[in-house]
Amino acid sequence: MNPLPAHISIWDELSDVDHELRHVDVRGVRTRVLRAGSGPDLVLLHGTGGHLEAYARDIAGLSEFFRVTAYDMVGHGWSDLPDHPYTIDVLSEHLLSLMDALGIDAAHLSGESLGGWVAAWTAAHDPDRVSRLVLNTPGNIANKPEVMARLRDITMAAVADPSDAGVRPRIEFLFHHKEMVTDELVLLRRRVYGRLGFTRAIANTLVLQDPVVRADFAWDPAWVGKIMAPTLLLWTDHDPTGGLDEAEMLLQWLPDGHLHVISDAGHWPQWEKVDEFLAVHRDFLLGESS
Repeated sequence: MNPLPAHISIWDELSDVDHELRHVDVRGVRTRVLRAGSGPDLVLLHGTGGHLEAYARDIAGLSEFFRVTAYDMVGHGWSDLPDHPYTIDVLSEHLLSLMDALGIDAAHLSGESLGGWVAAWTAAHDPDRVSRLVLNTPGNIANKPEVMARLRDITMAAVADPSDAGVRPRIEFLFHHKEMVTDELVLLRRRVYGRLGFTRAIANTLVLQDPVVRADFAWDPAWVGKIMAPTLLLWTDHDPTGGLDEAEMLLQWLPDGHLHVISDAGHWPQWEKVDEFLAVHRDFLLGESS
């Protein structure tokens, strides 16, 4: 008999995990939230154009040690799509308001890509709300125009054509091992990108790839240096949005920064290297290593 693959489906990953999936009113923004586990609060933030299923393979392992909250950021997934730019301050305020709505005074934050940017901004500007911080492939710390253009173009192309042929390259962009991209992942993203009003919403997100708009929020030691929370940079050796040189630059700006590199992975180590991703989070967030 052929052995089962490591990953069957998102539902299979959650099939034996007690969890709650619901929508929460966050200052008028209907926000989709998944919660599981008990222990110290850990909030997970997805990337540009993403949704909470980015962490489907990690919920079970993380919920053994933490009260996990994963959510769709405003303008993403199945949360509301209000028509205004989703700049970093707006996304950070949505995060803090969600924490308020859920009764979370302070939490560990782990953000991937855009989520890492939002998490870092929040830690710098509202330090009392963040205990420890994980920046998971936060992407383009150096604000390179070519990286901005590539992300903008590949994302807009997928939203403009939410077919398999249009969306699959956008998902494959996230992976080093592109054979790990399942039909389920592509179909889920197609469903999101096909939502009424999502073309406008993604344009409101991609304003952050405009150098003029980005300038107000760009990674800079002036605000990164205000992050007092112990911070783990979780990098990979095949991230298409930024190399280890950018990680080293960020380490110099952070008052209490640490680096862990996951090998043989791309922009989504939480999917490609689940065991290592979980072990690193457990050890760092519980203070067993630094």
